[in-house]
Formats: sequence, structure tokens, C-alpha cells
Amino acid sequence: MPVSPGTSEFETHGSSNQMRSDVKTYRSFCLLFALLFFAACEKPAPVAVETAPVSAETVAADPARAAIAIPDSQSAQVTADILAKGGNAVDAAVAAGFALAVTEPEAGNIGGGGFMLIYLDDKAYFLDYRETAPLAAHRDMYLDENGDVIEGMSTLGHLASGVPGAVAGLWSAHQRFGKLPWRDLVMPAVALARDGFVVHPDLADTIRYGTRKFDGKTNFSKYFASAKAGEIFRQPELADTLQRIADEGANGFYSGKTAELIVAEMKRGNGLISAEDLQRYVAVWREPLTAKWRDFMVLSAPPPSSGGFAVIQLLKIKDLLSHEFEGLEHNSAQYVHLIAEIEKRVFADRAEYLGDSDFVDVPMDRLLSDAYLKQRAREISVDSISQLDNVHPGLESMDTTHYSIVDFDGNAVATTTTLNLSFGSGVVVEGAGFLLNDEMDDFSVKPGVPNAFGVIGNTANEIQPGKRMLSSMSPTILTRDGKVDFVVGSPGGSTIFTTVFQMIVNSYDFGMTAVESAGASRFHHQLLQPDVVTYSPSVPLPDETISQLSDRGYRAIPHPFDYGDVQTIRRVDDTWDAGSDPRNRGESRVLERGQQD
Repeated sequence: MPVSPGTSEFETHGSSNQMRSDVKTYRSFCLLFALLFFAACEKPAPVAVETAPVSAETVAADPARAAIAIPDSQSAQVTADILAKGGNAVDAAVAAGFALAVTEPEAGNIGGGGFMLIYLDDKAYFLDYRETAPLAAHRDMYLDENGDVIEGMSTLGHLASGVPGAVAGLWSAHQRFGKLPWRDLVMPAVALARDGFVVHPDLADTIRYGTRKFDGKTNFSKYFASAKAGEIFRQPELADTLQRIADEGANGFYSGKTAELIVAEMKRGNGLISAEDLQRYVAVWREPLTAKWRDFMVLSAPPPSSGGFAVIQLLKIKDLLSHEFEGLEHNSAQYVHLIAEIEKRVFADRAEYLGDSDFVDVPMDRLLSDAYLKQRAREISVDSISQLDNVHPGLESMDTTHYSIVDFDGNAVATTTTLNLSFGSGVVVEGAGFLLNDEMDDFSVKPGVPNAFGVIGNTANEIQPGKRMLSSMSPTILTRDGKVDFVVGSPGGSTIFTTVFQMIVNSYDFGMTAVESAGASRFHHQLLQPDVVTYSPSVPLPDETISQLSDRGYRAIPHPFDYGDVQTIRRVDDTWDAGSDPRNRGESRVLERGQQD
């Protein structure tokens, strides 16, 4: 039966207790545990606690103030500075995107792509700058003469890269909604690359992992091996590339010297991206998915993301089963079981129906209709684990980063951007200094064969020239009475939308603050194996829950990495509550007009 296709966005924020393994290791792990997840962390998880230590700042302020939640301190400062200078949420998001391309090389990027959800002047907009398959790509490009998948070809090296969309997306957002000059938004990133920044210990750990992973396979070490914790790290070639973008806009990337360097790099490694691919790339404005949920309007990502559809299904099916959740404690065994049962159905639908809507017909209205969701709710097995034979599509027939911003006028941006796996393909464009993505693995390389996240798919997500690969990125905004109430998103591959769902439920059903919600234990189930639930290794599920799940026939095991790096902002009693995931190196702030640190 069909199950979920290639997901995107590997959790990227490395630390000493959450190092990721290479693609070959995860594929072995996927097979060992029925194609579910990749290899275990290199170091043991910390001692079990139910909530992560609160290390990120959480502050509340009058909603006339601005709020940000960003993956690292340097990009947080850049974002705060742009807002202090009168920039709106889109200006701040553009500046943050370029800053993260410097300070978060494992995920922030100009060599990948992403999605931007905007709520401006009480209206929602969605910008798709997901990568596309090169024109020379074809359905069977990663298969050998026997029709078998060639190990690592879609995740490592030049052939793994789709056409980057990040610069086109940030440019398009600014051209439509920006207030400040373009150059003012890019130059802070130029300064960070040229003058350098102090390397955080977590980043140093992640780079050490990258140098081992790509040793002898790509030019990664040439560019990043010199980065040491607590020392200044400079990237002069990247500074020059960003300077061209500052001076020439998107043309400074998709044509001229930078484009020539990308094409030369492709030729050097037998890659497929051509000058024509770069010139043809466009970011696409799409209608965001919207759905009424309780007193809120949920705004989220449409195809080629599966994230919005999944978040909406999860929220609505849970409410249809509210009588079953009544009185259940947070992350109790029965609570986890019921959510896993819902997730099974969501992943089955995702596998069968979701893909790039420019290439396939996605029956979104039917998937989100009240009648269909009631049907799916009736299928939930309240007392036992549904086996795969009983879970079907219901209709007839690790590197990512996220940041959330609310400006002084109450406008909001939720942006999720990705290279796919940590450091993408591992290939740095010689002379340009930036990493290329490995997003081609997010296509369904072959029906029934898992990608790096252990999820598999069908023909809706097969490779076609110019097509955008399916994603799980889920930038989400909730509004109430037309005003922003909640802004959230996360990295984490196939765990992204289950993480975003848990953040919303933690906040609105369990009354947690932003950091409490982000720091709470998370769990995940994705159809295969039907009896496996994974949880955050550094913030495990309660021992009693794990024991009771085992009694019910589940295998509750630590996830191979501390998935997710949640960045969230919530309105609470006419104040802002902003929080960054305490598992990682993010920073949240609430800013007063005129404030500049």
C-alpha cells in the first residue's frame, strides 16, 4: 500500500548530544526499523527530564511592540536592527534569511529554497521558493541498470542538487512588500561573512560532523574545517557573492559571475544545473491553505508542501475526537496512542495524494472537507494499534531552519528554509563560497523506496524536469478576529508538521508558554512501522508513558536526533510571548520602538 513519499528538511542544529549520522547509516537504520528513521546520535542523550531547561529568552510585551524568534543570536541581532530602523516583518525576514546563510551554514542558505507565509495588513500571502528539478533531470536518474536505487546519489554530491530558489524568493518578497532598500537588508550578511562572527560551540560540533561525513567526497572541509568554537570565522568568497546580490538583486545570483560559478561547479562534478535552469527559475506566489479551527483561522503552507494539509488534518481530527481526549494528561500513554492513530492516516494521505500542484492534481478540498475528516476520525482505533493493512489513503481512487517575526504594526512572517540534510549535498560552489542543497532526495526516487527520512511515496512526487519536490515545511500563523495570535514553525524532516501540531496543542490545550511548549518532550509517528513511536532523546516521554505504551504493544524509542528547532510567538492577554527552542542556540526577543541593542 502507498505510504508517505520523500520528506524534506533534516533537523540541523547540532550539539554535543545530537550529532547526526551520514545518509548511508540512516538508510541502514531505516531498513532495520522498517524504513522509519535514520541512525542514532553519536553521543548518548542527556539524563531524562520531562521539559528541557529554559535557556532561551521568553518575554512578554504590549502587542504594539515587535517580537522575534530566530535560530541564532547573530541573525536575531540583524533582525532586531532592521525592525528598529523602520523595516516591516518582510524586511526583517529577508535580512534574517541572508544572515542565516552566513551564520547557520548547515541549514540557512542561498543554495537551497523555502517557503514564506506572510500576514500583512490583515491579509495572508504565501511565497513558494522551493527548489526545482533541473531540466536534464528524469524519473529514473538515480536507478541502476537493474532498476535499483544507487545508494547516496540523491543525497551526496553534485547530482543531488535542485535549482536553488532562496535568493529569488527573498527578492520577490521584498519587491512586493519591502519598505527599506534591498541593499540595507543584504549588507548585514555581507559584513558577517567578510568580518566574521564568533562560532557557537554547537555550530563547531556540527561542522566537525560535516568534515567527517564529507571527508574525501566533496570540498566541504576546504571551506569549513577552520571554524572553531569561540573563534572568528570569515567567509570571503561568500561575502563577495552576497555583495553581488546586494548590488544587483536576484540577477546577482541567477546571472553574471555567480551563475557562471554555479555552472562551472556543476560541470566539475557532472551535475545537472545549467545556466538555463538558473535563468528560468521563478518564485511562485500561491494561495495559503486556510481553515477554521475553533475561534481561529489557521494559515499554512499549500503544495508543494504537505505541511499545511497535515497540520490542519491533525488539529481537526483531534477535535472531532475531543471526547476521547477529555481528561487525558499531556503525553500520557493514551494521549500518545490517539495522536499516533491520527498521524497514521495523515501520512497515508500524504503519500498517495500530495505533490507539486503544478504537475499533479491534489484533491485538497476533499482532503480537508468536514465529511472526509469525520470519516477519518471514525477509523481511529481507540484501544489498539491499527496495522498497515487497515490504514489506507482515504479518498476513492535534516537541513532546515525556521524563524518567526511580528513587526511593530502586528504584521507577521513565518519562514522555513532548507538545504535538506545537514549541509545539503556537501558541495560548496568554488569561488562563491556557499553550499548547494541535496533536495533531489525529497522526490520519490522510486515508488516504495525510502528517502533519507525513511518515508516513501508514489508517482505524485516522482521526478520531472522543472518540478518542485514535496516538502513537509509548515510555516503557520493563527489569527483571531483578523489579528495575529500565533506564529510558529520548525525544521525536522517528516517530523515538522507533527512538531508544529504539538506546539499549537501545547499552547491552546495545555496552557504552556512559548518556551515551555518548545521545551516539552515531543513524539512522532509516521505510519511505518505501525508500532513505533519516537520521542526527543534529550527530553524523553515520561517513564510511565513509555512503560504503558510498551504494555500496549508499542515500541517507544528515542528519536535518532533532537528533532525540531521551534521558533514561536504567541499573543497572550494582549501581550507577546516569544520563545526559541531551548534545545538549540536560538534567541527570542520582544522589542520596543526605538530599542536597539
